[in-house]
Formats: sequence, C-alpha cells, structure tokens
Amino acid sequence: MATSNITPIEQRHRDKMAKRKAVQDAEVASKSVHEKGLLIVHTGPGKGKSTAAFGLMLRALGHGWKVGVVQFIKGEWETGEKRALARFGDLVSWHTMGEGFTWETQDRARDTAAAERAFAKALDLMADDGIRLLVLDELNIALRYDYLPLDGVLTALRGRRADLHVVVTGRNAKPELIELADLVTEMSLIKHHFAAGVRAQEGIEF
Repeated sequence: MATSNITPIEQRHRDKMAKRKAVQDAEVASKSVHEKGLLIVHTGPGKGKSTAAFGLMLRALGHGWKVGVVQFIKGEWETGEKRALARFGDLVSWHTMGEGFTWETQDRARDTAAAERAFAKALDLMADDGIRLLVLDELNIALRYDYLPLDGVLTALRGRRADLHVVVTGRNAKPELIELADLVTEMSLIKHHFAAGVRAQEGIEF
C-alpha cells in the first residue's frame, strides 16, 4: 500500500468535512416531505427582492415549468427581465397591472382599483393548473397601503393548490403573511449607489 502524503492540515480538513457531511446527510434524511408548493416572501429595505424572484423564475423555466407574473405597483416599464422572459414564449404569462409608484399617481381610488384588478388576475393564474410558479411582484406594497383586504389575500394564498409555488415581493411584509409563509428572506440595506447620486440604470434597476 502506498504511503499517504497527506499533510496534518489536509487531514484535519478532511476529518472536519467528513463530520460536517455526516451531519448534513442526517439532516436531509430526516426530512419527510419531498415536494410541496411553497409560499416564499422577499421583503426588507434592501435592493434585490424582485430580482431574486425573477432569478427563481429563470431556474423554474430551465426545468420547463410554466410560470406567471403579476406586477401590482410597477407600471408599463420596458424592463430587461420582461424582455428576456418573453423569449420563453407561452411558458411565461406576464401581467404588469400597476399604475406606477404610489407617489406618482397620488390617487388612492385609482391605485386601489389597479390592485384589485391585479389580484383578480393573480387568482386566475392561481387557478391555472399549468402554472407551477407565480410571482406576485410588489403585492406587499398593495397590502401595506390597504389597497387589498389582507384577510382575503391570506385566504387565497392559504387555499392555493398544493403544488403551486408563490413568491411575494415588496417591503414591509405584513406579519400575518410572514407567519403563513414557508420561506421568508429579508433584504438588508447596507449601501446603495442611489444615495451617492447614481440614478436607476438600464440593466441594473430595470
């Protein structure tokens, strides 16, 4: 048998990783649910909530899933993600139904009506058995300003079919939504170029 040339440092690393693998394997083996439609919430003051949701959509599309998007606040911007995802054809059902930023419209009745239309579309997509992942972009903002009844939204999300994944984005997620969710990620703001005078840029913000 050949003499091992492993250094003490390398051996300690191997032993440490072997123990870590054993713990990880045991953790995975303890999970009994193999598939479940998840309710995922991206919230917090930091940049990247919608971006992360669209990244998840790209992953789903890579597996041939049909996906849907309903945008609650954002208006009809010609965004890079919308253009890119349009290339997937019928696999993507995209609906931008907002009126733009709330401080732009300054019209509560108009914003409420837009949110109601967007949620009606979300319910239609939730009822589509072909869609496996649905992004409700900026729904948290609509809930924050009470454009939609929280109880009704929670009831719909709770009653969705078992295999449907839903991602909700936007700042200030309601505590009740966080409680209902399976996965919640809070984006923290450490530093933002906007504070240094850099405007929103094509390819980065839209």
